[in-house]
Amino acid sequence: MYRFFVNENQIRDHKVHITGGDVNHIRNVLRLKPGDEVCVSDGGKVEYHCGILEFPEGEVLLEVQYLQEENLELGSRIYLFQGLPKSDKMDTIVQKAVELGVYQIIPVAMKRCVVRLDQKKEENRRKRWNSISESAAKQAGRMIVPEVRPVMTFEEAVAYAADCDVRLMPYEMAGGMKETKELLAGIRKGQSVAVFIGPEGGFAGEEAELARKSGMELITLGKRILRTETAGMTTLSILMFLLEE
Repeated sequence: MYRFFVNENQIRDHKVHITGGDVNHIRNVLRLKPGDEVCVSDGGKVEYHCGILEFPEGEVLLEVQYLQEENLELGSRIYLFQGLPKSDKMDTIVQKAVELGVYQIIPVAMKRCVVRLDQKKEENRRKRWNSISESAAKQAGRMIVPEVRPVMTFEEAVAYAADCDVRLMPYEMAGGMKETKELLAGIRKGQSVAVFIGPEGGFAGEEAELARKSGMELITLGKRILRTETAGMTTLSILMFLLEE
């Protein structure tokens, strides 16, 4: 069943008013008709199962048939701090991270990042990444659309993550698989988790040292060197498995 996201003010009197780009998508791309059923989420814990009533000018009018209060989100909020990768790798990272249950994605300009974005490029890329996030959230049956935040420096990212209960940095120089397994297994539902992933060149030594001094846990993902787009997905997959209700 197709899924759409709306604001709370678009739901009133057991009706849902869909506006914006979704109108064209529903009418001309999906070619849905009155009587067809769709799901709607307002970013909360309730999913609205609706039927299409009609197509007034500039909107799609839905009638709420019933509510489903099952929480489809993970038991913890996971924040992915991703070192900016080359080419279009970030598109894939955003898509897969959303599928795996991430709460928020923060692109980070780290020392060894090849990509450098000026303000205009960043705005265009971020708009694209948030569009990818919304599409992935619809496909995955998410209750929310994870936000892709503005690009931060490494220092800004460390400060932003300071309030998270658990802060993890998969680091190629880290050892201790036994300790890593124990640490990950000890994460409790309800705790917020920050995951820092380096770019293609990995973390600079001073970045790892700053992370260590800030109280971040440097962990290992095994003996093999993983690509930046693989390391984040590996960590998120482990956390999803451990935190899934």
